[in-house]
Amino acid sequence: MERIAVFPNLDKKNSGEMLQRLIEITKKRNVDIVLPMDAAKKFDVTLLGCEHMDSIPIDIALSIGGDGTLLGVCREFGAMGFPVCGINIGTLGFLTEIEPDELENKMEMIFEKKYYIEEHLLLAGFVRNEEGEERFLFNAVNDVVVSKSGVARMLHMSLTINKTKLIDYKSDGIIVASPTGSTAYSLSAGGPIVHPKVRALLLTPICAHTFYLRPMVVDEDDEIHIRVLSPQKEISVTFDGQKSFNISPKYEVVVKKSPLPAKIIKFADKDYYKTLGVKFWGHEK
Repeated sequence: MERIAVFPNLDKKNSGEMLQRLIEITKKRNVDIVLPMDAAKKFDVTLLGCEHMDSIPIDIALSIGGDGTLLGVCREFGAMGFPVCGINIGTLGFLTEIEPDELENKMEMIFEKKYYIEEHLLLAGFVRNEEGEERFLFNAVNDVVVSKSGVARMLHMSLTINKTKLIDYKSDGIIVASPTGSTAYSLSAGGPIVHPKVRALLLTPICAHTFYLRPMVVDEDDEIHIRVLSPQKEISVTFDGQKSFNISPKYEVVVKKSPLPAKIIKFADKDYYKTLGVKFWGHEK
């Protein structure tokens, strides 16, 4: 292993301390660390900074923060193909694999390649105009949410899967989630928990004004088409709760599986269901 990219959350107060621990660990192994230049300047390690992270060879990436930081790295740099591992200094840390007190031990396991890579489905969001021309918006690891923009009445929406129109209905919006995202916004809206290895997409309506529309689990290769029928000025399309676009309701939103997965580093001593119990239901470690 020659080079590790580190992406610290600049707003977390413990990021600098964790970064210094990483620098000391990697020095002993003669492994280079590289950071985005803004992070390098903030933590006074400018010699480790890089202006264009997508232009250099990277073996693995580490995020320092919470689940949101990890999601951002996967979303922004997933196309580069390197695996990502999260160091948790956030609150929940369901997707991150390394707790602060495990850092030295888990880094040794990484250096010795005692880990495996789990591929997580990425979502790709598009808008399609009235002429049928499609434009890419963004990728998401957890979910793509179509909802009303600002203060507005509920949306009258049309849902089509592939070429089959499914239903017209009224709601506050709809969540298209990956299995990874099943424990995020979709769960809060009444969706099921789905293991990340399940090859599927989740459709979870937000406060649907009907008794007969419930969350659905569909095939990962299905294309989800969402059209707003009500006369809104704008609708909002949000990716992982972090990147948002306001678009014309004349456009159709299309969500499908990205051809490139997010590669996340996992360790054999971490079990999905045990982590679920610890993080969500308060079980002991």
